[in-house]
Amino acid sequence: MPTAMPKRVCIVGAGPSGLVAAKSLLHDAPRGTFDVTLFDCQTRIGGLWPSHKDDSTGLVHPRMVANQSKHTVQFSDLAWPEDVPQLPRAWHVGQYQAEYLQTYCSGAKLILGTRVEIAQPLDTSTSDGLPSGWWVQTRSLEGEVKEDTFDYLLVASGFFSNPALPPMSHRDHDVPVIHSSRYRDLPGLLGKANASGGKKILVVGGQMSGVEIAGTIASHLSSAVHSPGPSPILNPEKYSVHHIIQQPVWVFPLHTSPMPTSSAPPFLPLDLGSYNLSNRVHPLINSQGHISSEAAKIVHSIYETALGTDQSIFSPAVAVTAAHTGNPPYLTVSDHYMGFVRSGLIAVSHGRLQGLSGSEATVSPSNDQISDIAAVVFATGFAASSSLTFLPTSVQETLSLSPSDLNNTVALAFHGTHHPDVPNLGFVGFYRSPYWGVMEMQARFLSALWAAGGPSSPSLPPALKKALSNDTSIERTINLRTDLQASQFPMGDYAWTMQEFATALGLERSPPRGKMPTLPPADKEMDILTPARYPPKSPTESQQTEVIKSLQQTEATAWAGVGGSKFVARAVFRSLLGEWKLERSLVSKLPSHPSGHFSGTAKFLLRNGTGDGREAEFDALGGEDGDPGLEYLYIEEGDFKASNGLTFRATRRYVWRYSEKTDKLSVWFVKTDDEKRADYLFHGLEFVVPKEEDGQRGENGKGWEATAGHLCVDDFYDVGYQFNFKAVNLWDWRLTYTVRGPKKDYKIDGVYSR
Repeated sequence: MPTAMPKRVCIVGAGPSGLVAAKSLLHDAPRGTFDVTLFDCQTRIGGLWPSHKDDSTGLVHPRMVANQSKHTVQFSDLAWPEDVPQLPRAWHVGQYQAEYLQTYCSGAKLILGTRVEIAQPLDTSTSDGLPSGWWVQTRSLEGEVKEDTFDYLLVASGFFSNPALPPMSHRDHDVPVIHSSRYRDLPGLLGKANASGGKKILVVGGQMSGVEIAGTIASHLSSAVHSPGPSPILNPEKYSVHHIIQQPVWVFPLHTSPMPTSSAPPFLPLDLGSYNLSNRVHPLINSQGHISSEAAKIVHSIYETALGTDQSIFSPAVAVTAAHTGNPPYLTVSDHYMGFVRSGLIAVSHGRLQGLSGSEATVSPSNDQISDIAAVVFATGFAASSSLTFLPTSVQETLSLSPSDLNNTVALAFHGTHHPDVPNLGFVGFYRSPYWGVMEMQARFLSALWAAGGPSSPSLPPALKKALSNDTSIERTINLRTDLQASQFPMGDYAWTMQEFATALGLERSPPRGKMPTLPPADKEMDILTPARYPPKSPTESQQTEVIKSLQQTEATAWAGVGGSKFVARAVFRSLLGEWKLERSLVSKLPSHPSGHFSGTAKFLLRNGTGDGREAEFDALGGEDGDPGLEYLYIEEGDFKASNGLTFRATRRYVWRYSEKTDKLSVWFVKTDDEKRADYLFHGLEFVVPKEEDGQRGENGKGWEATAGHLCVDDFYDVGYQFNFKAVNLWDWRLTYTVRGPKKDYKIDGVYSR
């Protein structure tokens, strides 16, 4: 009996969407069903993700920290290496894709440096009346044009492939103007001499990328001012960031607490707590799309509880008040944005950028003028429609293409996978906020749909057929285009979308590997959704090994955070940013050292990590694993009034460091001849896991405690810390030293408050 010829599939794009699509077509469908060719206009795979530490060809800075953990930024059957940080850098993601390509996509033909210019449906039809395929024209970087035909066309060219800039960015102006995806460093933005002479870096756009880039630029400015050695720009202290947002948004740190009301809250990567299915009613319902005012108020309240504030503690300009809670909430992620807002390095205005002329901007509807601008960074999203220019106008019209709608650019069936009127055209990753699990599910869905003969085939499995018949994705997408109560991520709640795909494909969500921590308010074991919870139906032995490894990594991380002190040092480090009021008492038992009281301020000034005193930890590129991380220059200033009546001005400096590799916080002395440089280690903090009292973490509301010790010649410093959090934010903290030696016997007790 003759064997059917494989169906040829052209995949446009070799980023994560294209790779997982190729893998699914080759491995999830019966072997030999599909013959796969991937095209990408770049000379490497990865899409917007850089391939190595110094790769500047992508739309993401190589050292950008992902705002989702490696437990979410992954596919089901390839676990991350153990030594990769919990929050991978962008270049780590590029390397993960290279490993995925080698592991699962060797059977595909990969053609790089080649752009798909035209994809035209063939006029001829098959015996069942369906179009027989696609005529595809490509052009290489060298200009070589080729033509080929395929049975199926799969678009994986990227929802985030082309930065969207407003028309005013192309008009005459006196300052540099870039898209946020193009920002790399201050010299690249401002130039070496800053010819404009302005002082404000204007960031336009108040969603994810706007908050992230404003926080990043502020970090770079702070580092330029407070780091030792020459600054990368002239007079960095004169600059600030001015951020224009349309409405206040919730800014979450990268680590949050699943127990925000605890006096000693544990911490986990943001997504692990967000995707805890134990806090959801089952079966899941979609929490995205149209958001009623009542539903919006509930979510706003949940966010306020998670953060422990309406954000007014940072600035009235970022407070989410009752005037805003009837509108759908917007969530953003940044560790340092709010700290810089509080310190004044980031100023916030509400409205839209109406005009840009010379070095002055106008904000509507207030018509306020922002002058003295040095540069403008537009965090205005991406024009997804540019990824579809190779499709003919007739197909674009069938897809209800709306270039002006950056959220709902095309109207596709079953969660962004296809359109029933163009059955041999598919989409993977053409989805705002394409969590990796959704990309994988979309790829599996198309593999199953096409292997069965398409959406109208009588061979469709019953579950798939039922899912298609009940689907309202196209209608919902079109309605959301004019819905004033549309959510931030209108294409669907992540967990619900995963559930819908799994039901259609007959996939079971695997249980956790072992016992998980039990958490309020449900008082149930954590049930964290990750892509590995939906493994392949018939995994190979190596796939099963990867799935188990991934699940074990998630389980270990949950226990380390909830049952131990992991990530607490990071949460403390993040919260220290800025200025504190300091009141310190000194009680001496020896008359040679008078007692007294210090009153003043303590500033934690953020900067890039330095190698001073720890050169062995830094590799040739600088920093741990090629990343210098961040640290603080600590400057304390105030007046000390001794018990003998003498009053004098006092100051001291340290360097505070957090090591992501060891999850440790440490304090270092500074050099006497250069007070910006660390000298040698003072002490490292050891956090004490609190006891549970009546189901509550912490004893008598003490908060997180840490201990340390330091021997200085003959004197021993016994150090104790107490950090009091309100949800994710450090509210106040105490530092005590008990010093004993041949000629010393005193105790220092300092309280830090905002």
